[in-house]
Amino acid sequence: MTEQAPIARAFRAAIEEAVRFMGATAPNPPVGCAILDRHGAILTVAAHHRAGSPHAEALALRRCAEQGLMARAAIAVVTLEPCNHTGRTGPCSEAILASPIRTVWVGAADPNPRVAGGGIARLRAGGCAVQVLDHDMEAAAACRALIAPFGLWSRTGLPWLTVKQAVDAAGGMIPPAGRHTFTSDAALTLAHRLRRATDAIVTGSGTVLADRPGLDVRRVADHAGRAPRLLVVCDRRGRVPADWRAHAAARGFDVRICQDIARLPELLGAAGVLWALVEAGPGLLTALRATGLWNDWLTIGVGPGGTERLDPAVRVGTDTPLRLFPELAPRLAAAEERACFPAS
Repeated sequence: MTEQAPIARAFRAAIEEAVRFMGATAPNPPVGCAILDRHGAILTVAAHHRAGSPHAEALALRRCAEQGLMARAAIAVVTLEPCNHTGRTGPCSEAILASPIRTVWVGAADPNPRVAGGGIARLRAGGCAVQVLDHDMEAAAACRALIAPFGLWSRTGLPWLTVKQAVDAAGGMIPPAGRHTFTSDAALTLAHRLRRATDAIVTGSGTVLADRPGLDVRRVADHAGRAPRLLVVCDRRGRVPADWRAHAAARGFDVRICQDIARLPELLGAAGVLWALVEAGPGLLTALRATGLWNDWLTIGVGPGGTERLDPAVRVGTDTPLRLFPELAPRLAAAEERACFPAS
């Protein structure tokens, strides 16, 4: 299947809009939708904002109606298969069928095994032509990246764990005296964008005792009115200071203590966390690597002259939400190409 230029543009717009709300939608996935006229012009773009609010398709349709554009609506481009069940909101498949839209492009099938395929089947039964992007298309990869954490959680009840680790030229993680970091401003901003996009932060008691970190979102605007972000401290010996914990709660964190690292994914998943970011010292990171309790790993390597390299790695497969960060996407694409075409 060849992706048409207007459809490709619409997918880019829908994906970009969905990315804006990553970190605010749990336990729902981030989803974007664009509505086009029959000539391929984009009429409106919307995304799901948070659980209980309209889904991307319903919001896009509502905006179309509010702007007096519904009569022109002909094509819907959606990053995720429209739902066909009633939860806190009605089924998006029925909302589409109640509109003039009769062509639907889907970026990724619903990964939830309990409902997968239901929305596509209902749309086709209702008279819509439904096209699903081929797996190897760039837009399809981005759509899968959007729902990678949700897919894991819906299949297993466990969250996606991203580890962020900064190392100096010697492989160490300790900043020079008088500094809290040795990475660039760009890398620091990336760290805060990752915090904003995730549902929980995981750290260790050693980091808390040594640095008393804030771990909140500062260099970029956080989601307005979002539910408290989970902050999990891995601590086997009751060493988390009560005043630090109280200050974290006052800043909007839901602070939890995990005494057994093996139970960390279960603790996060039970709280509805889709995607967690690990920011910790060498002790916890070594334990996570040894137990395989990670899904992707971002290493920020700083060379002797201050040169910096971003190296993302995926433990299984190639889908990762890190693909949605422009500075990381080329590294991931290059790694995939090397895996497909290894040097002889």
